[in-house]
Amino acid sequence: MSDKEVNPAEVEQEQEHDTNYQPPPQKTIEEIMAADAEDESLRKYKEALLGEAQAEKIIFDASDTRKVIVKKLALLVAGRDPMELDLTGDLSKLKKNVFVIKEGIQYKLRIDFIVQREIVHGLKYVQKTYRMGVPVDKMVQMVGSYPPKKEIQSYTTPFEEAPSGMMARGTYSVASLFTDDDKNEHLKWDWSFEIKKDWQ
Repeated sequence: MSDKEVNPAEVEQEQEHDTNYQPPPQKTIEEIMAADAEDESLRKYKEALLGEAQAEKIIFDASDTRKVIVKKLALLVAGRDPMELDLTGDLSKLKKNVFVIKEGIQYKLRIDFIVQREIVHGLKYVQKTYRMGVPVDKMVQMVGSYPPKKEIQSYTTPFEEAPSGMMARGTYSVASLFTDDDKNEHLKWDWSFEIKKDWQ
């Protein structure tokens, strides 16, 4: 089945805000630690939240200037090995690696990422699904705010249910975007899956 190419920029353009929410101004770790320094309980909370990042600049990859490095997307289904997309290589090849999904199953998505240099606020995962070029679904998951760490951090979505029935079977294109409150585009990529009656 030939699907229209999906421009992930469309995903970003369609992020409507239902409220007049304005994200807080970005602050460095040093500024956060200096604020309200006389409040002992708040200071301890910040120390617990920031961990190593308060004592040293956490840099996982010095050659990469990004604050968020997205490593992997995994499709999780009970009783099966995770189906994974490596997001560190040539993203243009991802559409050729089509996930096969059994109709009607319950699944979760897990995103593995690294935060370095500074705290990121309001991380968000946006996913638009298309069939034959027509939008059929949109998912927006609020991932949260994360301090820099030397290890990979992860976010797992709540359970979703794959479409089922003869009309639902076929190939779908997905445009994914990992962004934040400040509309920084940490990564966008296209991928595909196919709904089948069974796994094979």
